Amino acid sequence: MTTIILALVIGAAFGFVLDRVGATNPGYIIGMLNLKNLHLMKTIVLAIGVASVLTFTGLLIGIIDPGHLSVKAAYIGVFVGGILLGVGFAISGYCPGTGLTAAATGRKDAMFFALGGLLGAAAYMGSYAWVETTGLLDKIMGGDSTLGTIAGTTYPALIEGVSGEWVGIVLGIALIVIASVLPARLIPAK
Repeated sequence: MTTIILALVIGAAFGFVLDRVGATNPGYIIGMLNLKNLHLMKTIVLAIGVASVLTFTGLLIGIIDPGHLSVKAAYIGVFVGGILLGVGFAISGYCPGTGLTAAATGRKDAMFFALGGLLGAAAYMGSYAWVETTGLLDKIMGGDSTLGTIAGTTYPALIEGVSGEWVGIVLGIALIVIASVLPARLIPAK
């Protein structure tokens, strides 16, 4: 029961932050995708960078148990799904998290977006057996592997002998730097 309550509290806090930074406004998202308003992009890149630095530093110094990591397998279907998600993101102005958060704020377009997502998930579940026969779900690039070796895990590393924790910290710092130097817009507003 504590896990459910904690999940609800964290989810509500995350949704609140998404709303406060403008991620529930499809205009902000479309502006980001058109490179005309990078406020949201800077926020996302900064958040990923900070989370990466904190997570991998926690792993490195031993305050995060590596047993909690769950590395997902790479397969061609991930790339196909990413393209479909990106197209839907550009058309609707929502990704799954921002769409559900916007629906929670009462936006009717977001409610239709959420309904479409549920219908799409149902269609995928109904066609999963066929999708599996296409080879889209065959593992590539080592399957569930990491860039570098993460101590305390059995995940294979794509680059043997390199500390995965340090790779995560360096990439996180790089994202923080990118977020700090990104301009407000790349394409001038008309």
